[in-house]
Amino acid sequence: MPTLNTRSPGEPYLVERNPGYFEYQLPVSLKAVISWKGRLPLLRNERDEWELPGGKLDLGEQPAECLAREIREELGWDATVGEPFHSWVYRVFPDRHVFVVTFLATYDGDAVPACSHEHKELILFTPGEATAQNMPEEYRTAIRLAVEQGHFRDV
Repeated sequence: MPTLNTRSPGEPYLVERNPGYFEYQLPVSLKAVISWKGRLPLLRNERDEWELPGGKLDLGEQPAECLAREIREELGWDATVGEPFHSWVYRVFPDRHVFVVTFLATYDGDAVPACSHEHKELILFTPGEATAQNMPEEYRTAIRLAVEQGHFRDV
């Protein structure tokens, strides 16, 4: 297996593809802004940040299928995954970046979501309450864009 050359030890996400040409090597994370009865489920992670449900894209997996699987695993819901509508590069730590693609999703069932072992806590927020929580700024942007697109009709 070939060795990957990075630009510097502090930038392991920048990989040399051609002599002197570096590009991002990023994991892809798929997230969902889910509308359920005018509420939005958020999960608290190990960094004590609130985040949208979702997770990493597995090799060979289609994005919408991945996100539906992650929602089942994290909330216990069979949600309907819509279209992607917002993306960004999240700097988790100085040496760790993730490409995040946010999708619209809905859940029409009556089951209250269940918090999986992957997170510390799950709370259903209104979009306004959600954007006041400790979370990466681009999650706030995604929630605001979903509201502007009429995704939360019960708000």
